[in-house]
Amino acid sequence: MQDDTAFGACLDLLRDLRRRCDWDRAQTRETLRPYLREEVAELDEALAADDDERIVAELGDLLLHLCFQLVIAEERGSFTLQDVADILTRKMRRRHPHLFAGEPKPVWERVKAEERRREHAGRGGPFGHLGQLPPGLPELERAFRFQERAAAVGFDWDDLAGPLAKLEEEVRETREHPQAEIGDVLFAAVNVARKAGVHPSTALRHATDKFVRRFQALERKAEERGVELGRADLAALDRLWDEVKAGEATT
Repeated sequence: MQDDTAFGACLDLLRDLRRRCDWDRAQTRETLRPYLREEVAELDEALAADDDERIVAELGDLLLHLCFQLVIAEERGSFTLQDVADILTRKMRRRHPHLFAGEPKPVWERVKAEERRREHAGRGGPFGHLGQLPPGLPELERAFRFQERAAAVGFDWDDLAGPLAKLEEEVRETREHPQAEIGDVLFAAVNVARKAGVHPSTALRHATDKFVRRFQALERKAEERGVELGRADLAALDRLWDEVKAGEATT
């Protein structure tokens, strides 16, 4: 049956490329993985910038990879787009029983935990609520996700005061044993972000962007006043830094 949708047209394009282009035909699931990771990172950057033009382009690149994987699976006889759609539909209905089955709205992480429990039952072996995460996941994301899973079974503070107190405790311990304790400080800071309703990766990106913006302004001020970075003492640079921050507050 012909698929006249936009997605169907993309699949047809990839089928044609696999027939007529040596490079496209040579690609495998494994060879495409590095490009896929790159495209996901570029899409994430475009989303963070809220740049519609870039988002459209990067979504197109990601769609290309989805089509690539589907066509390769089709060629191997592994699965089809319909198989993928059926699994997705069942999963979404299962995760939204309040919308499709007239049941109470579930706790998201508990739904995910139950899915992991079923997967473990199918494979055998002991079940753990934390489960596994992709090994390539950034460490901030990994810490955040494991904390979410622990919180779903009640291992969590009632409010922000608890994780803030824990962060202060870890900072005090780091003063005495910096190398041993700095990881605990970072983990506690992730917990504070989670409890505050902010993703730590987003918070860190904003903080880093702010630092870069202010440091570049500091460089401009230093050049205007003949202050040479690398030779000026910290007190002089701190004064410039404070001027930059004060200038931001008045704009």
